[in-house]
Amino acid sequence: MTKDVIALTPHMPGIRTIAAALLATGPEMRLQSLADGNILQLCDDAGRPLLSVEAPLQIHTPGETTRLLGPAADTRTPIWWTEARASTAVPEAEHLAATFAGHLAHHLGGTLWPENTPLPPPGTTLDTSTTAAPTPAAAQPAVDVLTDRVAVVIHDRPVIAMTAWLSDALRACLTTNRALQIVTPPHNRLTLPTRLTLSGPPHRWVIRDGARGYYDGLSGAQLHWQDGAFRPLENTRPVAAFTQQSELSGSKGGQLLLSFRTRHPATANLTLGGALEHIWQTLTSQPPSGWGTAEPASLPWSRQQITDLARQRVLGGTWLVAVGTPDRPAIATLRIANTDAGVEEEASVAFGYRHDEQTPTNELPELAAALVTHHNLQSMLIQHRTGRHDLTIPAHAESLPVPIAFALGPEDVEQIGLGHALRPPIDHAPQRLGDTAHPGLYYTLGDEKPASGWAALERLTRHLRQ
Repeated sequence: MTKDVIALTPHMPGIRTIAAALLATGPEMRLQSLADGNILQLCDDAGRPLLSVEAPLQIHTPGETTRLLGPAADTRTPIWWTEARASTAVPEAEHLAATFAGHLAHHLGGTLWPENTPLPPPGTTLDTSTTAAPTPAAAQPAVDVLTDRVAVVIHDRPVIAMTAWLSDALRACLTTNRALQIVTPPHNRLTLPTRLTLSGPPHRWVIRDGARGYYDGLSGAQLHWQDGAFRPLENTRPVAAFTQQSELSGSKGGQLLLSFRTRHPATANLTLGGALEHIWQTLTSQPPSGWGTAEPASLPWSRQQITDLARQRVLGGTWLVAVGTPDRPAIATLRIANTDAGVEEEASVAFGYRHDEQTPTNELPELAAALVTHHNLQSMLIQHRTGRHDLTIPAHAESLPVPIAFALGPEDVEQIGLGHALRPPIDHAPQRLGDTAHPGLYYTLGDEKPASGWAALERLTRHLRQ
């Protein structure tokens, strides 16, 4: 049984309701708070955390519960998401999570995830004599194993999202110069924000697969535990479970991937998120459905709220996620930072299409022109790949994305030199974007064939760097 239990309730769990749910787990437990009161922990007499509960989160975005928890999840919106995570070091601690979340769901007319979570019989007592995780690991609610090199999170959900739990664990890792390694069964999948976080060593997605042992969910490399971290075995091939096509891969479709940078003068009337919203509107005929600083994306899309948050976090920068509607899968990460040159936005956005849908590549040059003219585009790389329609990443080999276009804003074109930038060693002449006197440029790289797209991009970047 999973160690995480989520209560989905139509009404907000108030202070008294949460207190009653905590008391239902056992009055002998000690209570402590973390993160300025946003996390409550139940501890045993020795101070070992057994259950961590995050402050309830109201979900306004339609489809977020089913995107992250599966089709059986409660689909009502708005709905309150209250998450409880039991310590994996004490086997009986899962009863605490079930009891707490079950109490909330019962008294607030809600449901539980997992839907078949068994509630312990009344009067069940918890044996806390088991040796728990060391205090430094338990102090971070999402971390199950902590060493000098890594923080290991053991997860088992249909989709591993970049939740507030994982965001906190990642920040703790960066602060202490550790890597984040997430261990899951082979049937779990990643969201794009989690995938981007685990983009390469030392961070890892570790698959625990019975007799096969451990392997990397993004490369298939065989792994073993050595010197306090999961490391690849030398001179081994990717495991067969990764390289072979799996029935867990889901319905295949097309994915359109855009990565872009913008830079704006730091003026008082600046409103951020315009480039991302314009891309979304162009390719889906509607703006993003929701956004948040973690998954689930709980808030309705609002450029003004995003700007206000970025102003509050001007020194540390802002990271957020945006999502689309259930009928048009789309997801993005957006990073906002203040630099000496201005306010910069860096985004990765993906749109999913069914196998019988046409990817709207014909609209891309006009889209790039609008970003240059109205949103201070610096650069943009556009790629296409065959993958899951729902944009999640499974633990087996998928086709690499293929570059199909690259765009440069006027600032970079001027720095390179317009004459030089207009003569790239690729098959297609670039298109001018925006102001004719100070244009941006749009380069078509190929026809979605891997070899031609990557070769053209390599030739183009080498030419531009000269």
